[in-house]
Formats: sequence, structure tokens, C-alpha cells
Amino acid sequence: MAREYEINALAKEESWRMFRIIGELVEGFDRLSGIEPAVSFYGSARIKPGDKLYTQTTEIARRLGEMGFSIVSGGGPGVMEAANKGASEAGVTSVGLNIELAEPQPGNPYINKSLTFSHFFVRKVMLVKYASAFIIMPGGLGTLDELTEVLTLMQTRKIRPFPVILFDGQYWEGFLDWLHGQALARGLVSEEDFALLRVCDTPDGVIEAVQKWYIKHEIVGRKAVVR
Repeated sequence: MAREYEINALAKEESWRMFRIIGELVEGFDRLSGIEPAVSFYGSARIKPGDKLYTQTTEIARRLGEMGFSIVSGGGPGVMEAANKGASEAGVTSVGLNIELAEPQPGNPYINKSLTFSHFFVRKVMLVKYASAFIIMPGGLGTLDELTEVLTLMQTRKIRPFPVILFDGQYWEGFLDWLHGQALARGLVSEEDFALLRVCDTPDGVIEAVQKWYIKHEIVGRKAVVR
């Protein structure tokens, strides 16, 4: 009887977990509707204000905002804060999609539309669903996870292709060398998969890459003005 009770209790808990996930999805869709087009930023939470990467991230986000893009980040410190700061300077929607962690991650002060999720899955859906470009700054395991996930979604055509820009070629060099020297050499990925990536070393390069993409792939209904 005790074992049966434990199984039933577990099943009940998992059922309620499903409803909590659905609730987070509904809230996210309601709160974020209308923010397109947007650019999602990824990168380390450990970058400090005054760091060159922080300054570059702020500039990129500000200039994208001036082009008409909303800016979306994970809502925390570091690269996320820098991206939201750039959006704030441009006067566009600055979205922070925070996540509940064992060690709380406070939201940064440059957000004007904030959501906090319990489930990484839901947060990832929001970061991808409203993106018109991905800017991947140097980061750790979470950044690598999000990068490879979005590439997989594009590779399998679960989402439309859009610019995925790796910033700082020196940082990403080892990762790209491994992909070419191991994954590609063994036939585990194709040359076409690399066409999804752009590597840029300056804010000017990022802006140019986004502009070229949307001039070449004009998408009906986009509000962003590409100059």
C-alpha cells in the first residue's frame, strides 16, 4: 500500500508540473506578444561593467535597437545586463527573461518588460520564439547549450533560419576547429550546418551581418527598419 501511495503521489505531482509549465507558457505568450522583431542575446553572467565585452555588448544592442529591434536577454547580470542597457539607451523594449535558480539571480536595472520562469524549457521557448537574430557573446556552459540548441532547431527546420552571430572569433576558434576537425571530418555534421553561423569581431561587423541578412531575406510584416 505504501508503495502504491508513493506512485500515486508522484503521478499527481507530475500532473501538476505539467500544468505549471503550461501556465508559464501562456503567461510568456501573453506578455511577449507584439514585441517582434527582437534580437536575443546570450553570454556570460560573469562579465563586469567596464569590461570591453560589456561595452561592446551595450553598443551592439543599442545600435540594433536604433534599427527597430527589441532586445531580449536572460535578464541577469553580465552580458545580459549589457544588452538590456543598450536597449534602454535606444529607447526600445528591453526584455529580461529571468530564471529561478538555487542561487537567486537578481534582474538587472535596464529591463522594462520582465518575466521569471521556473523551467528552463519555457524560458528557452521564449528566447527562440520571438528572435529575429541571435547574438552569442562569449559565455560558459549555458551559452554553449543555447547555441547548439538553436542550431539544432534550424538544422532540423523546426524554426526558420535567421542570423546566429558568434562574437569574438578568438574565443570561439577552438569550438569551431573542433566542429570542423571532428564532427565534420567524421561526417556527423554537414558544410550546410556551418552556413548558419557568422563570426564577428566588432560591433560594426555584427550590425553589417544583420543588415545583409534582412536585405537579402526580406520578411513580410517585419517592423524593423534596416538602414
